[in-house]
Amino acid sequence: MIRRWELQNSQVDRDYKVFRVRIDHALSPRTGRTGEFHTIECDNWVNVIPLTGDGRVVMIRQYRHGSREVSLEIPGGLVEEPDPKGAAVRELMEETGYSGSEALLLGAVNPNPAVFNNLCYTYLVKDARKTGEPCLDANEDIEVVLVPLTEIPALIAAGTINHALVLVAFHYLSLKDGVHSGP
Repeated sequence: MIRRWELQNSQVDRDYKVFRVRIDHALSPRTGRTGEFHTIECDNWVNVIPLTGDGRVVMIRQYRHGSREVSLEIPGGLVEEPDPKGAAVRELMEETGYSGSEALLLGAVNPNPAVFNNLCYTYLVKDARKTGEPCLDANEDIEVVLVPLTEIPALIAAGTINHALVLVAFHYLSLKDGVHSGP
């Protein structure tokens, strides 16, 4: 039976503004030995699937420095407020200039429990419509793209949409009653 490891000490090693690296020393209940583990501490994240009344997804294209590629994604970002739902509404407006009906939680995942300590929440916003102008950060360069929901599976299959957390978001959407991305 797998048991929790006993934490012996923990300290933040480095702070990089959007995340911190924490070093933990923990005792293995199986071997009795202490191991050193590095964890990326990060605020929670949020992703938003905004659906227009005519069945299109409000998506964004942006350059990603990690992959050094332009990526087709859904709006999202860091949860800076106490409630991830508020972050979903804020990120949608900031990145696209769109808003819609109430943000509905579809689910939350741990991006990689081996090294991250946070969650990524996925929200659905129906009846999305342009109600303002995007308000981008100085280091953001975003193009808003409307994609028919029915085209999403083909874009995933072709690798055009390849961001893991965006794929999870569309999986959550496929599990929701009354919302279909295929014929």
